[in-house]
Amino acid sequence: MNWEKIDWTALERLRRAFLEGTAGQRDYWQSESDLASYDQTFAQRIGWKWDYVLEELKRRGWAPPRGALLDWGCGSGIAGRAFVDHFGVCSATSLHLLDRSPLAINYAAQRARDKFPSLPVATTRPEQPAVLLLSHVLTELKPEQTEELLRLVGQASATIWVEPGTYEASLTLIAVRERLRGDFHLVAPCPHRERCGILAAGNERHWCHHFAPPPPEVFTDSNWTRFAQLVGIDLRSLPMSFLVLDRRAAPVLPAGAIRVIGRPRLYKAHALLLSCAAAGVRDLRLNKRTLPKEFRRLKKGQAATLQVCQTDGDDLLEIQASL
Repeated sequence: MNWEKIDWTALERLRRAFLEGTAGQRDYWQSESDLASYDQTFAQRIGWKWDYVLEELKRRGWAPPRGALLDWGCGSGIAGRAFVDHFGVCSATSLHLLDRSPLAINYAAQRARDKFPSLPVATTRPEQPAVLLLSHVLTELKPEQTEELLRLVGQASATIWVEPGTYEASLTLIAVRERLRGDFHLVAPCPHRERCGILAAGNERHWCHHFAPPPPEVFTDSNWTRFAQLVGIDLRSLPMSFLVLDRRAAPVLPAGAIRVIGRPRLYKAHALLLSCAAAGVRDLRLNKRTLPKEFRRLKKGQAATLQVCQTDGDDLLEIQASL
């Protein structure tokens, strides 16, 4: 990364647009310099979220259907590049980049061509995408635009959708999940395909969100410290919500699989884990005396969010595997 070329004034302007909720009103890219500065900073943080999702998919044995890869609302193109980084150039017949901004499309296309010279890169919409990538688009869409986007999701064989981990974004993705779960297999984050447990009475205060880990080196880099101070963010926190849909059968999870939502709540002698399973969303208690090693992992933030557990009522008796 070349921090000397960062346009800090542009980053401040972009940050204001994101915070004020005005980013969806018009094209906010004013120059290629805007995109290059964004790509080295904000987009990297989004890329770490994509790494989190894609690494889990690979770990669980999921492979994308081969065909056209479409990065819709591509911005600087970080989602498409992350996907090809993880699954390889041969995972797609072509990469298609679409955005309302011609500047963004051209920038993303050039970055992709430079990085993957053997992969055909297009700036047109494929007739039927094999994989659709959606990244941080909900906050910039009007209801009618979201409806149009869902029609596109319905045409794709698989969709990977990553959004900020806000209450509003999570509930919107849950609504998408409920609308499409009859047509698609739910690969992630859901460990089941029943009605979302967040929607049950009594769970109104909860939302489905997770935290991606940043690379350790950002905490010792003065440039990232300057960026964090400028835009007012905590480098340690990368909250996100995501949804992975596939028309093909999803990798089967073992019996007892749960997804831990949000952060565990740690107390002196136990921790409470908000867990999602086919039976619903509920708190599970992990007692320090019963599972001391797992309790230490929780304190260090090292516990997996997808686990296979043995329970007795609301008590965790054993963590049998991390997925």
